[in-house]
Amino acid sequence: MSASEESSVRTYTQTLDLCLRIGELLLASGAGAADVTATMQAVARSLGLRNVDVDITFTSLSASFQPVADEPAIVQLRYVKQRAIDYEHLTRVDHLVRELLRQEVDLKEARSALGRITSSGHDRPRWAITLGWGLMCGGVGLQLGGDLAVVVIACFAAMAIDRMQLRMSRRRYPVFYQQVAGGGLATIIALLVGATPLALDPSLVVTANIIMLLAGIGFVGALQDALTGFYITAGARLTEALLATAGIIGGVSGGISLAYAVGVEVPQLDPGTANLSSVAWTILGAALAAAAFAWSSYAPKRSLVPIALVSAVAMGISQSIAAPGIGRAWSVALAALFVGLVAYTVAGRLRVPPLVVVVSAVVPMLPGLSIYRGLTLLAEGGPSTSTGLLAMVTAASVALALSSGVILGEYVAQPVKREAARLESRLAGPRLVGPLRTRPDGSQRTRRTRRRPAETSA
Repeated sequence: MSASEESSVRTYTQTLDLCLRIGELLLASGAGAADVTATMQAVARSLGLRNVDVDITFTSLSASFQPVADEPAIVQLRYVKQRAIDYEHLTRVDHLVRELLRQEVDLKEARSALGRITSSGHDRPRWAITLGWGLMCGGVGLQLGGDLAVVVIACFAAMAIDRMQLRMSRRRYPVFYQQVAGGGLATIIALLVGATPLALDPSLVVTANIIMLLAGIGFVGALQDALTGFYITAGARLTEALLATAGIIGGVSGGISLAYAVGVEVPQLDPGTANLSSVAWTILGAALAAAAFAWSSYAPKRSLVPIALVSAVAMGISQSIAAPGIGRAWSVALAALFVGLVAYTVAGRLRVPPLVVVVSAVVPMLPGLSIYRGLTLLAEGGPSTSTGLLAMVTAASVALALSSGVILGEYVAQPVKREAARLESRLAGPRLVGPLRTRPDGSQRTRRTRRRPAETSA
């Protein structure tokens, strides 16, 4: 092999590696498989590799490129080792991809920039994230009609659960056991509070405490992948969501059993119920929960207030439409449609991926509580089985309404341009991550051409 051929192979390998590393970060941060595939192919094309084949499952990504038809293809594989929502890194990678597609950085600069993104820390300390989870659960308690005592106890419990799960995560305990421990701690705190003279509903406390553990986001993400044609990834996400929720059920039942064992009187618990006494408080709680979730997911600070406003309006739409008697699924679908319509414009002004706005804004409407209630009733068996099945069907319909409403809103909101239509994969729907514009215009080429001599002379 000649020196030029070795150099070309090295360039191909580095390009595929960059695409896989970008795809790994996007997939680990909650991006849909369709968006990850389209972004990786766009990056490869901008760096000179056409017809790159990308294959994505829930835990692995592969990319292959065949320079010559009668020679073996270059294939690389990368595994998703850990999965955590990190909107700061997601936003920075999204900006890097846009710079790549505008030809403002080359391969070497992009690899260095991506290394700095993945190795750098965040702009807020970890204790601030714990406080954010507490505020989120406090907002949920307010959304469910709780008083000040419920909000304060929910905040305290959420922060305790977060610190406990953080320690377990550092010891590499599987997520299932973290969910069991979180559900047990939430129940024990609720039972201890119920044993005090305070006039509190333990069911409301449990519901507010476990909201940070529920897998509604995974359930919606699974249906989003299914709608865009990635059925294997959708099935894996659905399994993870159900397993995580089953861990909560085990933790809650374990906490109740422990209370019986030590002789503590257990009041009637009915997690998943809510006392929606005021639409105004519901909207305020939803706004607080959405903004706190975005903060805890390292979303840029400039996006917090707009996310809260979008979530508040969406919750107002859902509540006002549900009031006349329209089914919950349709009211949630129309609210999600609103989120999808405005997310593209809001994200563009905030310079963040639409995924950051969409996921944070729909968090208060997620069907996690319905999933939990359905699995709990199914586990009891007997006469509760039919009620549990009904709750699971309701959860599935709400999750489908959320995902389909958001996607339809993005279809309507995002402008269809000729460059994007040529590049986008047929499997990729509206882009929640990654830019639509893929080729630099003349002015951008001119700016880059003029910049190079100055850099060389310097």
